[in-house]
Amino acid sequence: MSMIAIDNVWKSFDEGRIAVLKGVTLAVKRGELLALCGSSGCGKSTLLSLIAGLEDCDRGTVTIDGRERKTEREKVALLRREIGFVFQLHHLMPDLTLEENCLVPVIAVGDPVKQAKARMRELAEMTGVAHRLNSPVRVLSGGERQRGALVRALMNDPAILLADEPTGALDEENREIVFQMLLDLSRSGGKTLVMATHDQEMAQRCDRVLRMRDGKMVEP
Repeated sequence: MSMIAIDNVWKSFDEGRIAVLKGVTLAVKRGELLALCGSSGCGKSTLLSLIAGLEDCDRGTVTIDGRERKTEREKVALLRREIGFVFQLHHLMPDLTLEENCLVPVIAVGDPVKQAKARMRELAEMTGVAHRLNSPVRVLSGGERQRGALVRALMNDPAILLADEPTGALDEENREIVFQMLLDLSRSGGKTLVMATHDQEMAQRCDRVLRMRDGKMVEP
């Protein structure tokens, strides 16, 4: 059974006037590292949002580990427990400390904060931001923010990690650091990683590369 199964999914915006996904079918194996490539506007980000349950498809089905989410409660529960999302622009709250940001997913599911802090410290050490946990996000560098976003995405130990151009806003040095961390943390934890990226060199270091054009999957 695939960890992620997408069957003939269509998605449009602006009351159907803007067609973004056009009959996409895709299966991702458990533990697979998949790169989605394609130009801006081809549908990569929308596809990730559908997998995460942040958007609903117009037609077709999205199943996670054999389950199709049909209610809002199911979608929220899956996102909080089983899916971690790393956005290109980190989406951290600037006036909170990095620690406070990283604890948001834990508080959302009602897990004990004391135990979660031990995991946060471990992840922060691995990603090189442990010394910044008590700093407001607004004073962190771009690389530190994105590494902090990776810690936050992993706090609830999700089975699936989604990354939308996670290195697109970083310089070359931080791009390599963050990408290698994504690979290492995904492989060491047996996580399924789906990453949208423009970077062909990084894409080739994943297990599989799929290309999108105009809302459809195309041949490599």
